[in-house]
Amino acid sequence: MDSATAATGLTFRDATDADAEALVALIESAYRGESSRTGWTTEAHLLEGQRTDPEGVLEVVKSPDSRLLTVERDDTIVACCQLEHRGEHAYFGMFAVSPALQGAGLGKAVIAEAERMARRTWGVSEMHMTVISVRDDLIAWYERRGYRRTGRMTPFPYGDERFGIPQRDDLQFELLVKPLA
Repeated sequence: MDSATAATGLTFRDATDADAEALVALIESAYRGESSRTGWTTEAHLLEGQRTDPEGVLEVVKSPDSRLLTVERDDTIVACCQLEHRGEHAYFGMFAVSPALQGAGLGKAVIAEAERMARRTWGVSEMHMTVISVRDDLIAWYERRGYRRTGRMTPFPYGDERFGIPQRDDLQFELLVKPLA
């Protein structure tokens, strides 16, 4: 399946409170546990425990400066991402694609739509995101989409199990930035 095929039949909409459980299940399946190993975005080798919870999803849904973009195909949620307005830039996070659909261009379609929406909705000139710095494959994927490493690091929240249980002691987040034309 090429990128054009992956993008067909998609519906983009803002998440509602009623989507919280389905979105948690999607995000967890993309990053944690055995199901995440089906796709290439797994963090199961780095972190155990949860990636998010219903409260975290609802916080994004209800925030006046955020939207949780939900992507459906055939009435099933297949991807999502958070967009948050932060002045001159937007923050991109909580990005998940169903592991069974990874590698087929769906992620490319979602991130392109998210960038377009951030420019159109907020008039921002940049998109920012943070990625665990040891995720070289994921960072390389974002670099192919025009994001650049900044070298600016923030610590991983060790001890806060809402973000997972680290399996190594060198985790930190690196800021990636992309100018939006």
